[in-house]
Amino acid sequence: MPNFILIKKKINKFNKSITVDGDKSLSIRWVLFSSIASGVSEAKNLLMSEDVLASINVIKKFGIKVVKKNDSCKIYGKGLDGYKYKRNITLDAKNSGTLGRLILGLIVNSPQTIKLIGDKSLSKRDFKRVSLPLSKFGAKFKLNNGFGLPLTIKGSKKLKPIKYNEMKGSAQCKSSIIFAGMRTKGKTVIKAKKSRNHTELLCKYLNIPIKIKSKKNFDLIEINKIRNIQKLNYKIPSDISSAAFFIVLTALSNNSKICIKKVNVNPSRIGVITILRKMGINIFLKNKTIYKGEAIADIFVESPRNIKSINCPTNLNSGAIDEFLIIFLVAAKANGISYFRNLSELNKKESPRLIWASKILNKMGIKNKTTNDSITIFGNPHLKIEKKITIKNFSKDHRIFMCCTIAALSFGGNWKIYDKDSIKTSFPSFLKKISEVKK
Repeated sequence: MPNFILIKKKINKFNKSITVDGDKSLSIRWVLFSSIASGVSEAKNLLMSEDVLASINVIKKFGIKVVKKNDSCKIYGKGLDGYKYKRNITLDAKNSGTLGRLILGLIVNSPQTIKLIGDKSLSKRDFKRVSLPLSKFGAKFKLNNGFGLPLTIKGSKKLKPIKYNEMKGSAQCKSSIIFAGMRTKGKTVIKAKKSRNHTELLCKYLNIPIKIKSKKNFDLIEINKIRNIQKLNYKIPSDISSAAFFIVLTALSNNSKICIKKVNVNPSRIGVITILRKMGINIFLKNKTIYKGEAIADIFVESPRNIKSINCPTNLNSGAIDEFLIIFLVAAKANGISYFRNLSELNKKESPRLIWASKILNKMGIKNKTTNDSITIFGNPHLKIEKKITIKNFSKDHRIFMCCTIAALSFGGNWKIYDKDSIKTSFPSFLKKISEVKK
């Protein structure tokens, strides 16, 4: 079966109600927290993507029992010290930076040397941002080329609490330190640039002794050694990053509406909504509730008459870091010039996304200027694509595949987009949901 799709015409106007797959960040965190909890934890609507399945396979390496059945997954946690550390363990994080970085915080006291590997894309990403603080606890690392995978870690039985200044706005780095702090006698303190806070919210829900002081530009987080984590039964809400593709598809389609049900709208994750609202997109959050610390809502979107350009505030970057590729598509149709800055982190993702954004826009006929950390997009409200476009060799980055699918359906043209299997990483039902909207 060919590993590409062909799209030859724009989508017709639509008025649909859909659900999207479970939140990836929460799914991976549920697996990891449940593996060190005491008792049996159960999740519904767990995202069964390659990243989450890799997380399940990793905890199995430590003797943790997992039972998957239909829409349910149970993890038989053995407590904080329940991992069995055998010799010559190799953990495969596949494409998941979240898994690769967070698991290191959980095994920071391993008496055995453990090897961590990943796929070609993950192996190019920065793991020094995690090994540096974890080595201060007492763990020892060897990294490929001094920064990447494969790496080895050997933990310490005498972990020392640390004080660490996290400057990158990396929720993965922050979460890894929190996990390590749980195993360490004494108080670990993190001064962390604002980023996603799913780990902190789960800690609070599970009554883990964590203190958070929120400042304007950073959080002060204190974590002490803990003795026990209660089991975690969880119905995973839908993923805002997955919903964002359909928000943008609606924004770029004429006379269209969509409702995306029960989406995680955690304030640290909805930068995409804030940015698109500033660009004139009609987005409404309804039926809002709080579920185990996370904000959940139905997202209603109506296509606008006009799209405004934006000088994007940089303080919104961390809350939209995974959505900028499709935000750039909206800027492509905006009336005016849009500016996006301080985005060097995009080039440290599964592929150099800022570079790829420029390539895609060039293929579409949209003028843009790109530096190593910024992009300027000269919007064209009347853009219609009537040529052939081929997208390939993008390191199997799932978000590039999905972004190009949305571009093809929104602007027209004759598109051939390779590596459709890449969606298995984060949003396996993406093409099925596209079909639902097209009907």
